[in-house]
Amino acid sequence: MSSHHQSRTNRPVSLVLALALAGLATLTLTACGKDDSAAAAVAAANTPAELDPMEVKVSTEMATSFKTAAVIQSDVASVLEISGRIEANERKVTRIGAAVTGRVTDVLAETGDRVKLGQTLARVASPELTTAQLAYMRASATATLAERSAERARQLIAADVIGSAELQRRESEVQIARAELRAAGDQLKLMGLSSDALTSLRVQGSVAPNAAITASASGIVIERQISQGQVAQPGDPLFTVADLSSVWVVGALPEQIARSVKTGQNVQIDVPALGLTVEEATIAGKIIYVGDTVSPETRTVTIRTQVDNKDLALKPQMLATMKIQGAMEKTLAIPALAVVRENDKDHVYVKKAENHYRLTPVELGAASGELRPVIKGLSEGTQIVIEGAFHLNNERKRAELE
Repeated sequence: MSSHHQSRTNRPVSLVLALALAGLATLTLTACGKDDSAAAAVAAANTPAELDPMEVKVSTEMATSFKTAAVIQSDVASVLEISGRIEANERKVTRIGAAVTGRVTDVLAETGDRVKLGQTLARVASPELTTAQLAYMRASATATLAERSAERARQLIAADVIGSAELQRRESEVQIARAELRAAGDQLKLMGLSSDALTSLRVQGSVAPNAAITASASGIVIERQISQGQVAQPGDPLFTVADLSSVWVVGALPEQIARSVKTGQNVQIDVPALGLTVEEATIAGKIIYVGDTVSPETRTVTIRTQVDNKDLALKPQMLATMKIQGAMEKTLAIPALAVVRENDKDHVYVKKAENHYRLTPVELGAASGELRPVIKGLSEGTQIVIEGAFHLNNERKRAELE
C-alpha cells in the first residue's frame, strides 16, 4: 500500500521536472536563433554592395585627372553625311594609245608603275611604220638632190649660163622638198619614232623595226589594257597614267536634298582605310562640283571635292564618308573628346556623385568641328566627363577584372 502511494506521489514531480527541462531547451534554442539572425544582419551590413559594372569609383587623388562639365546648348553646324569614294582627278589623267596599227612586241610598264614624260611603255611592230620610214628616206633624198641642183644653178648663173628664173625654180623645189621632209619626219614622230631613230634613219638609212608607245605625261599607271602579241589600233586606250598629287572625292547626293548643297560649302572627308584616328583621318575640303542631272538608276546627284594628296596616301576607289557642313544652329552638344567607343557604340561618363561615374550610352550626330550634337541619351545640365574619359574607361575595366 505504501509503495503504491509513493509511486503516485513521485509521478507529478517527474512530470513537472520534464516540463521544466523542455522549457529551458526551448528558451535556449530561441536565444540561439536570435543570436544567429543578428549576426547575419551585422555581416550583411558590413559587406559592401557590389558595384554595377557600368559604374566606377575612383580615389579623390585620381579624380583630379578628370574634368567634368554640364551638357549645354552650343552653336553647331548641321552636318549631312553621304558615302563617297576616291577617284583620280580627271584633269590630270592621260590616256595613251598607239599611233599606228601593229602588233605589240614588248610591254615595259605595269599597273602601279611611276613613269616619266617620254618614257617608253610598249613597242609595236607596224607595216605602216616601215612604209612611213621609206617615205621619209625618199623625201630626204629628194631634198638633198634639190639642194645640189640649186647650188649648181647658182654656179651657172654666176657664169652667165642660165637665167635667174631657172635659179628661182630650183630654189623653190628646195623649199618644197624640205617641207615634205619635215612633214614625213613629223609623221614618224607621231608614230612613236624617237629623234635619235629619225637621225639614224636620215644619216645611215637604218629602218627602225618597231614604234615606241611613250608616256605623254608623268604620273602613275592606274590602268593597263595591253598584252604582248595583241594587235593595237590607233585610238585604243592602252595605258592610263594619272598624276595623283591631287584627287577627287566623289559622292552621290539623294535628289531630295540636292538643292541644299552648293559649290563652295565646307566638307570633311573620313577615309577609314587610312587606319588613323578620327582626328587624323579627317581631311578638309570644299565642294567644287554639284551635278545638274539626276541618275535615273540611283536617283542621286553627283558631287565632288578636290583634295591634296602629296604623300599619295589616298588611292583611287578607296571608300570615304563626306560630311557636308550646313548652317549653324543651337543644339545640345558635347565635346568629341568626351565620347568613348564601347561595343561599337558611343558612350559618355555621367557623374553620379563625388568621384563616382557611370558609363552611359548616347546617340550622337556627326562631328562638327570639335563638337558632337546630342540626339538621345543626355539632357541639358547633366554633368559628364569631358577630359580623361578614355583613362576613366580603362580604370573601370581594370576594376571589373578584380
